[in-house]
Amino acid sequence: MIPLKTPVARRAFGVVGACSIATLALTGCVPNAGADATSITVTATDDGCEVASPSSPSGVVTFQVTNSGTKVNEFYVLGSNKLTIVGEVENIAPGATRDLTVQVGPGEYFTSCKPGMIGAGVGQAAFSVTGDAVSASPEEEAVIAQYVAYVKTQTEELVPQVQAFVDAYKAGNDDEARVLFPIARINYERIEPTAEQFGDLDPKIDYRKPGAIEEGLDFTGFHRIEQDLWLDRAIENYSQPETNHYPKDDLVALTSEQRAEIGDQLVADVTELKEKVASPDFSLTLADITEGAKGLLDEVAAPDGKLPGEENEFAHTDLYDFVANVEGAQVAFDTVRPLLEANGGTALAEDLDTRFADMFELLGTYGSYEAGFVSYDTVDDTKRNELAAKLTALSDPMSRLTAGVVQS
Repeated sequence: MIPLKTPVARRAFGVVGACSIATLALTGCVPNAGADATSITVTATDDGCEVASPSSPSGVVTFQVTNSGTKVNEFYVLGSNKLTIVGEVENIAPGATRDLTVQVGPGEYFTSCKPGMIGAGVGQAAFSVTGDAVSASPEEEAVIAQYVAYVKTQTEELVPQVQAFVDAYKAGNDDEARVLFPIARINYERIEPTAEQFGDLDPKIDYRKPGAIEEGLDFTGFHRIEQDLWLDRAIENYSQPETNHYPKDDLVALTSEQRAEIGDQLVADVTELKEKVASPDFSLTLADITEGAKGLLDEVAAPDGKLPGEENEFAHTDLYDFVANVEGAQVAFDTVRPLLEANGGTALAEDLDTRFADMFELLGTYGSYEAGFVSYDTVDDTKRNELAAKLTALSDPMSRLTAGVVQS
């Protein structure tokens, strides 16, 4: 198994810098600790998305989203272009309430829900933010700059990993491409919530076939190549009752020309991602970091995610993505940890340390990047339930991270 060029970052010190204000008003830096947060209730249903207030003052806003429908739901705050994802909360079970905390500067936004966690969404409505631009303390600016540097490093490593994978695929070296497929995804999976902020880039890079079809998009990216590399499994999967309503016209081997087109597009898309995060205008807020950490764990548990084995449904390499998501969440937590402890959150930090250690210890029994992980279809329900229990034990304290860091 080919190792990564660098190991995942744990705790990095000494990174300093200023938080630049992005050209989009939505990315204002974090307010000082102690600022009051605005709370807004949201009622999500199977066909609607009712936000209690169409506006708020700038700063920290917490949306308390209750799912009153029958389907698992998601809630989004979108930028003025209706594409940029300012924040999202996923996996809201029927009857459950989950919070989304965002930091927003003055400007125009949109809110939306996605019942079933698929399709174009419902109840999109305008949401206005008024008031002054928010500012960050030097300590907060340093933390944000540290995480931005980490994201940039991950995208810089992502591009050559994907290029090596695509080169093997285009050359018809399928055995090599199958080995490289999960390795090429690691850097992306560590920072996926950040990638999701850039409109259609995440759909182009990482949508599975059902998601692409439901949203009327071309099926491209990692999973289009995965389907071609494991075509026999794809044909078998799409003959099952729960999937046999999807079009079958792409269940044929791609030609060398088609491989080149799909492969080159994936390289172009991850290169564009690298260039976007390298832009001087790119910035994040503290809530982006903490909610992103929570979002990475949600990615694992989602109905179409790694835990149920749906992410890499043909390759069965879900454990690579599982580990990368947890690694990314840990890096985000470690980055904001000084602020959490300064706000009196030492007990929460120690709890998260324990939960991360437990999660990694269990994942380590299934393999490693260097040696390879077992095929996820060999992990039975009992073992998946054990993984789910450790993930829940980690996700529960992680859900309190934003409140501990952003609000004192």
